[in-house]
Amino acid sequence: MLGIKQEALAFELGDDWNQKKVSLLEQKETVESDILAQVAKILKVPAEAIENFDEEQAVNIISNTFNDQSNGYNYYPNFTFNPLDKMVELYERMLQQQKEMIEKLERLIDRK
Repeated sequence: MLGIKQEALAFELGDDWNQKKVSLLEQKETVESDILAQVAKILKVPAEAIENFDEEQAVNIISNTFNDQSNGYNYYPNFTFNPLDKMVELYERMLQQQKEMIEKLERLIDRK
């Protein structure tokens, strides 16, 4: 749905990954939490979005969103979570990652 090829995801995951391994990963019912976290980070989505993904619901939202609007009906998905809370959560996570990156850089500088 994000338009990312399996080869590109495999490249981002590291040397021991390839297109076939990503394809097998997509078919799994459950994915190890560390791999899920890596994939979510690469795709720039919360891990929860992957865990709670419902393909049928996503297709319905997309098909209802891209209608011709001739009947004046606009589709608004019924979120089971507060999108604003998710944005705040994502922002806080990004701040934490930035803080960790700064700490690592400071440690590197102190070594030199």
